[in-house]
Amino acid sequence: MKTRDITQSAVISEEISTALYCSSNLSANASDYDNAIVVHVFFSQVKNTDDLLEFQNLAKAAKVNILSTITTTRSTPQAKYFVGQGKAQEIADEVKRLDADIVLVNHSLTPAQTRNLESLCDCRVVDRSGLILDIFAQRARSHEGKLQVELAQLKHLSTRLVRRKTGLDQQKGAVGLRGPGETQLETDRRLIKVRIAQLQNRLEKVEKQRNQNRRTRQKSDIPTVSLVGYTNAGKSTLFNALTQANVYAADQLFATLDPTLRRLWIQDVGATILADTVGFIRDLPHDLISAFKSTLQETVEASLLLHVIDCADSRKLENIQAVNQVLEEIRAQDVPVLLIYNKIDQLENTLPHIEYDDQNKPQAVYLSAHDGQGLDLLIEAIRQRLSNEILTFDLKLAPQESKIRHRLYQLNCILQEQISEQGEFLLAVRIDKTEWLKLLKQFPHLAPMQA
Repeated sequence: MKTRDITQSAVISEEISTALYCSSNLSANASDYDNAIVVHVFFSQVKNTDDLLEFQNLAKAAKVNILSTITTTRSTPQAKYFVGQGKAQEIADEVKRLDADIVLVNHSLTPAQTRNLESLCDCRVVDRSGLILDIFAQRARSHEGKLQVELAQLKHLSTRLVRRKTGLDQQKGAVGLRGPGETQLETDRRLIKVRIAQLQNRLEKVEKQRNQNRRTRQKSDIPTVSLVGYTNAGKSTLFNALTQANVYAADQLFATLDPTLRRLWIQDVGATILADTVGFIRDLPHDLISAFKSTLQETVEASLLLHVIDCADSRKLENIQAVNQVLEEIRAQDVPVLLIYNKIDQLENTLPHIEYDDQNKPQAVYLSAHDGQGLDLLIEAIRQRLSNEILTFDLKLAPQESKIRHRLYQLNCILQEQISEQGEFLLAVRIDKTEWLKLLKQFPHLAPMQA
């Protein structure tokens, strides 16, 4: 039987994890993975196993070896253990029999329920929020991402500290300084509070930089298109297909975490910023949403959201609802949305096409990012959703104004060109109103010829 120390101070080690303390040191060998017991409670007579399957996939994404899965049915959670007394004892017996390292519970536990289960099972107990936080900690690559994840972990951990079972609980002073002193629990809380303040200050600086970049794009009238959707819906694959980027994409939950921005050129719209964001999931921890505020701000202030949906998933309607709920939490529910039904290659008799609403505006695109089917339709739908009023007029330029003529050719908006006897350029122009207003700012003397 392995010896376990579930009462170790939370701030002794340099790396703090709310879940799988050895996950950052895992090798590819499955024998080094944490061995876990998965617990799931059904709260209705209809036992929908999709939630349980998703949680098992989350556990695998966190590099956990599942030894056994224990399920039970209840009408309401029990106050002490979340599950009943008998089921809690069954979990403890299973942990002892299989020599498990950790118990993963597919629900949000209170700090008291977590401590009670840990005491009974004599091993670590991690709820759904803690497991998601641990996956994010493993996947964070950028400096900002690591700061955001650590902040979310510490906020989650601050309510779950327990008193150490050692004789060193209180610090003793020398002569004249003796007394109860500060307990280890109080020391941990104070250190975590200080660290949270440090992280928040660093993230505020990162947020200022992001806001500065965002304001620069807004001044340049460059629209931002942000990819959102349930995790593993194919956002990064679609992002790579549109921008020829090399963002990591895999068939796993939360394959990518750090946001990526790329420039995309769309006819009648011009330069456009495409943003790949973190995937959403049901019951996304609030601490995580709060920590990723600056990253999710790209979604809030986007010109258009591409809501990527796995149309081959039997729970696509529930996934759409979960994403919409997160969008409401970050106050992005009013941003225009274009639905992207991805993975049509996994369906029969479904061809790439665009669905239009009553105003003949694109509202959904069916495509396959993996096979590249329907990408041209997506670009066309984005163009129609973002393009402003198109202006068509004749323009006369003096011979010395070839710089303006060159710029118009760069924008691909000259329909026809003639040269007058005086050497003037007579141009038939079709241009987006936004691009024309930009040119007027740069060359205020420009004016279309009267019809």
